[in-house]
Amino acid sequence: MADDRNQKARPSLSRQLLPAVHGLLARPLSSYYLLIASSGLLLLIGLTMVFSATSVEAYAKNGNAFSEISSQAVFALLGLVAFWICQRLPAQTLRTLGKYVIGLAILLLTLLAVLHALKSAGIAKSGLGPIKSDLNWLYIGPVSMQPGEFAKVGMVLWGADVIARKGPKLGHWRELAMPLFPVIGLLFVLVGYNDLGTMLVLLSLIVGLLWAAGVRMKFFAALGVLGLAGVGLLIAAASRGAGSGAAGEPNYRLERLTSFLTPLSECDIDKACYQIIQGRSAIFEGGWFGVGLGKGALKWGWVPEAENDFIFSIVAEELGVVGCAVVLALLSVLAYTGFRIARRSQDPFRRLAASAITTWLVAQAVINMGGVVGLLPITGLPLPFISAGGSALVVTLAAIGMLASFARAEPDAARALNARPTPRWVRLLWAPLPPLPPAPRRPTQKKPVGVGDERRR
Repeated sequence: MADDRNQKARPSLSRQLLPAVHGLLARPLSSYYLLIASSGLLLLIGLTMVFSATSVEAYAKNGNAFSEISSQAVFALLGLVAFWICQRLPAQTLRTLGKYVIGLAILLLTLLAVLHALKSAGIAKSGLGPIKSDLNWLYIGPVSMQPGEFAKVGMVLWGADVIARKGPKLGHWRELAMPLFPVIGLLFVLVGYNDLGTMLVLLSLIVGLLWAAGVRMKFFAALGVLGLAGVGLLIAAASRGAGSGAAGEPNYRLERLTSFLTPLSECDIDKACYQIIQGRSAIFEGGWFGVGLGKGALKWGWVPEAENDFIFSIVAEELGVVGCAVVLALLSVLAYTGFRIARRSQDPFRRLAASAITTWLVAQAVINMGGVVGLLPITGLPLPFISAGGSALVVTLAAIGMLASFARAEPDAARALNARPTPRWVRLLWAPLPPLPPAPRRPTQKKPVGVGDERRR
């Protein structure tokens, strides 16, 4: 008996070894600070690596080593503004914005597909006036954007709002199919037509959204079959010149898949396997501690898209295994924090949106790094926070702002913020106080029969 009591009173091993970590995680605003710290460090690493990967080539082209990083810094600043706006918005405003964001994304994706169709038919090779297209990029005058990035945010907000409204009705197939599945199918076609990688991220996002909603497994099986069929059709369509493919040219989507399945010793090094070989060579050169920032030689035109989808190979070359471990650790902390926010949110919309955002960022990071190291086929996806890119960085930071808003609305965090409110000027410049959660209902105890009857008698 004494041994049993001692065993029950003895704290767990994790609490013995990491009491400080448990104390920090137990604080009301720990989710918020973990989110800010991990995403901020990833953004700083990303700006550093983009400068390192582009400085030499930029200097050789126009004599200014800071031309590329200055553009990325502008997008980072715009992303921070988007973060600030999104963390100030209440959940009801985000739910209202969802239908407009996804409507705008569908409109832009349709316009992009129409421009590609007109270009393929030879009707409008240079676009329609100031509106032009290039693969998955849309140019409206001096503004360039990727409509697929807006589709991610739109699906997060609109999908979370639709599922939250349905509630227990999700167990019925008809309730799940309308209007969710038609919009998902339309997005798959419009996005996958030009960008198969973004379509896979959208598929992962939707799976995370439905999983958080508690949808039955048979729905995931049907969604997986439809997704695989869609991927097969898009690969076949690329050989016909559809989307980003070209008629009469090799099917690059099929080449990416076959090069992944073919051993490197048998793959054509000068064609489909060139990027894979050069990326792995950069990783090999880095070793444990890397060659140092700005000292990598393979990025000087040797690694294609070194600042975009293959920037993880530059991290491995210049920072080594240690640098890669730091990036992986920060992404792991971000993933843990996102799912922690989802688990602690009482509002169904916040819980679903937090799960979808976290699944989106984790899936995109896994697909990108898996393609670089050879564990997955190359899809051309950027690494969140690290790769160069305008729309992707702005949208990612906006999603982090939504997570920050949800973290401040956690029950314990909301009570702590309202118990000791910050000065009004701080709330105006940073974020307003979150609403207090409803007080938990106390169970009502029925009075036993006969109690008080003696007094009345």
